[in-house]
Amino acid sequence: MTIVEMPALPLLHHLIGDARVAGSEVLPVFNPSTGKEVAAQAVASEQDVDAAVRAATTAFKTWRSTTSAQRAELLYKLADAIAAESENFARLESLDVGRPITASRMEMPFNYDPLRYFAGAARVSHGTSIGNVGPGLHARVEREPIGVVGLIIPWNFPLLEAVWKIAPALAAGNTLVMKVTGVTPLSTTRIFELASKIFPPGVLNLILGNSVGGKALAAHPGVSMVSLTGATTTGKQVAASGAQTLKRVHLELGGKAPVLVHPGIDLAAAAEYLAGTGFANSGQDCTAPSRVIVHEAAYDEFVSYYLKHAGDIKVGAGLDETTTMGPLVSKTHRDSVQGFVDRAKAYAEIALGGEGVEDNGYYVQPTVILAPAQDSEVVQEEVFGPVVSIQKARNEDEMLTWANDVQYGLSASVWSNDINVTQRAARELEFGTVWINTHMEVVPEAPFGGFGNSGYGKELSMMALEEYSRYKTVMTRTS
Repeated sequence: MTIVEMPALPLLHHLIGDARVAGSEVLPVFNPSTGKEVAAQAVASEQDVDAAVRAATTAFKTWRSTTSAQRAELLYKLADAIAAESENFARLESLDVGRPITASRMEMPFNYDPLRYFAGAARVSHGTSIGNVGPGLHARVEREPIGVVGLIIPWNFPLLEAVWKIAPALAAGNTLVMKVTGVTPLSTTRIFELASKIFPPGVLNLILGNSVGGKALAAHPGVSMVSLTGATTTGKQVAASGAQTLKRVHLELGGKAPVLVHPGIDLAAAAEYLAGTGFANSGQDCTAPSRVIVHEAAYDEFVSYYLKHAGDIKVGAGLDETTTMGPLVSKTHRDSVQGFVDRAKAYAEIALGGEGVEDNGYYVQPTVILAPAQDSEVVQEEVFGPVVSIQKARNEDEMLTWANDVQYGLSASVWSNDINVTQRAARELEFGTVWINTHMEVVPEAPFGGFGNSGYGKELSMMALEEYSRYKTVMTRTS
């Protein structure tokens, strides 16, 4: 790790209790569109993490006793504060991730709506009265917060991912320590600055920097639950670390979403939609429709439409109003994605893109790979970039077999006007979310989470509130 002193750039601090903590080391923050440094961030040590957990533990003693109405009111206030700064947050997201500013603006309601949903959910009764269970014996079940929860978020949607975890954790009555990836700390730091003016000290704590902070948070004995969104390899490490203290572990990990395209639909419209979503956020989305499987009766026509729409994508800087696809998040990730493409040239047809982009930013061309084998790397592994494979299948059985033949089970979609086809797919696809004639539609009311190496546990919906709660049975002898 290279430690860089950058006094001329803004310094992002940890937020622990009611204090902004600089730490003893700093790391640079880069704009992926230009490769230039735009800020510096404090780097969390194990001591910083311990201080944050202690602050959250102290705050929990009082916060756990707040009413659901009080918690709801504060969640609404945070949602309103983010909404009031929509343009600022959109720009921070573009600087953080490189996402086109037009897309960042359009997505802003999705970044604060979950706070409003869980503000309402907090006031829904979660306990039950079992009633008399024997002569003079009454039983009930009470929901309780878990305690201090550790939240670890990824770099691809830093604002969204932060809200998805903050909202149910606080609604359930927990206090939290969040570890933000060292690549994209800008928008999340701003959330915590706003939250510090709304919530009591220590309820929300933020640590920045490299992987040291995340590892210390996952292993800390004072953390009762850890929730990670990230790579499958990281999830396995967090699960192993959490097992040492028997803390609850919630994992939302990688994906390799199949898209089953059948004949008889409007192929032009489907291709336009799937190209738009396939390269959204430069393909840096675990639900991206990156693995398209087309029935042979529709293949040639669909591919023609798809290549046209993918070819119309305009690659450029995130803050450029005309950009429709920005850079990748870092040089390291850009090189990884380009490596997948370069290796694919030996075993499949590169129908679009494929070449590196010479620029100061971290760019990869929108790339479409035709007819890769089912066991090939680009089909089996999560590329997490603007790379889409399209396979030709002979029949419905082969489409379903190929769709399920990966280690991931996060999301999938099926495109058909035949209800027998769509309902069979909904039953047989081994993925946590199955979309029919759409893709990447996510709302707070619907649970989100995967199977297999995509992890376990649910984000969003009332199920997420369950993730951040524990239940106690109370029995009373009445006579």
